[in-house]
Amino acid sequence: MIELFYASNVISRRQGVPRQRLTFVLLVENHAYAKQVAVRWRGEDGEWRDTPARYMAPTGEGREVWRADVEVALTEKRSLPGNVQFVLYVSQQGREHWENNGGRTYALEADCGVLLGERHPVAHLDFSPHVRPEQQTLPVAVAVRGRAAEVAIEWSTDGWKSKRRTKCTFSRRYWDREELSNARNPNQYGVGVWTARLRVRDAFRVEYAIRAVIDGKEQWDNNLGVNYVAKRDSLKVMILNLHCYQEENQMAKLATVAQAIRQLKIDVVCLQEVAEHWNDGAGDWASNTARIIHAQLPQPYYMAVDWSHRGFERYREGVAILSRYPFMRTEARYVSESQDIYDIHSRKVLMGQIHAPGFGLLNIFSVHLSWWEQGFRTQFDALCEWAEQRHTRHVAATLLCGDFNVRVGSPGYAYIVEQSDFEDQFLKIADRSAFDAIFRHPRDDGARRMEEDRRIDFILMKRDSKLRPVAAQRLFTDNVYGRVSDHEGFLVEFEPV
Repeated sequence: MIELFYASNVISRRQGVPRQRLTFVLLVENHAYAKQVAVRWRGEDGEWRDTPARYMAPTGEGREVWRADVEVALTEKRSLPGNVQFVLYVSQQGREHWENNGGRTYALEADCGVLLGERHPVAHLDFSPHVRPEQQTLPVAVAVRGRAAEVAIEWSTDGWKSKRRTKCTFSRRYWDREELSNARNPNQYGVGVWTARLRVRDAFRVEYAIRAVIDGKEQWDNNLGVNYVAKRDSLKVMILNLHCYQEENQMAKLATVAQAIRQLKIDVVCLQEVAEHWNDGAGDWASNTARIIHAQLPQPYYMAVDWSHRGFERYREGVAILSRYPFMRTEARYVSESQDIYDIHSRKVLMGQIHAPGFGLLNIFSVHLSWWEQGFRTQFDALCEWAEQRHTRHVAATLLCGDFNVRVGSPGYAYIVEQSDFEDQFLKIADRSAFDAIFRHPRDDGARRMEEDRRIDFILMKRDSKLRPVAAQRLFTDNVYGRVSDHEGFLVEFEPV
């Protein structure tokens, strides 16, 4: 039910004060979601300690990878653990299981480097399924037991349509270079560590396996048959109409919006009814609601803002885009026939172009249009014409995001479906059968099926875009972050096609 994949015992001097780091990576049979996994260990002081393991990732053969870490710094009152003995523990479905190396108890000498499980002559060390947004290379460390003639990574970034091979290199100074450690490479257990760096550049997903020739025999670590997969986080796009300073406890609600963006690590935020005090038409940047939200976000976070008309007789009202990625270009233009700043049906849309690693060049439009009876069709046509002009062959996706002021199932929504090349991405996730009945295989009952859907806020994506939605949710409801506006706010997550 549980076995050792690998363990390590390293004394690092990189931070000045010696620190002993113990790592235990375990393979656990997955018989239940709820389980307890731990390592019981003792150092040279003879005291047994329990360290809980944490879930890391699924693997093949119906198993999961779990990991436990211990770090002890040398002080005047506390010695390092030194040589370590340990056993493994798992509890699930009311049953406990101990793995004690056939009754001999596992042993790790102080500062020895890596010990491999009996069944694993090759092991990927410190695997992480995540690729950071700015990351261009993927480091891979491989532990090999025995005399290796060659170690290499077989990998692909396009689902194995093409394959690459990167040879690993071996350095006897590996542990000294990485940790200022005295561990030998290879060590007393006959285990050596090899390394490689995969040049993944802007790839969203990389899949790979490790091949080693040991004592003339080919050995693989392919994550128990399912390969290792590391990828970037999905692209998260949020829309919200801020209600133009009409909310009670307005500052607290703007703080809630910022909190959601931070906690959910949202990449792109399109805001409507962004307001600042009118101030005789000159505006008041300090009171701008997009600026107030932006100031509460981790930096760098990029912002573009523009306004179109006077709202509620007191505010400059407009739209904004907040982005974790810098803008390659921004552009704002009126899509309405009226450009009178005293006319609420003067509607200006803001476009921001960004390059998101793993996704490519994206055109994002923050949109607030008039009602169907007040000019929606003319405005939507102008918006689509503009978006089509900007959707060049280098653009991976074009998204129209915001408040369209036409309800699902209404004539305005039907106009979007019938007259444009854009599709409702929230609906595609929330109700795929309804989406197909409306956008892909139109049926007479399509609109009727959406009678309960009161949305007027949409994330519309151009049909030939190279993204696909993978998740969606309503954000500012009583059951999630709470009400912050007279609109709910929506989040859609995307991955590359």
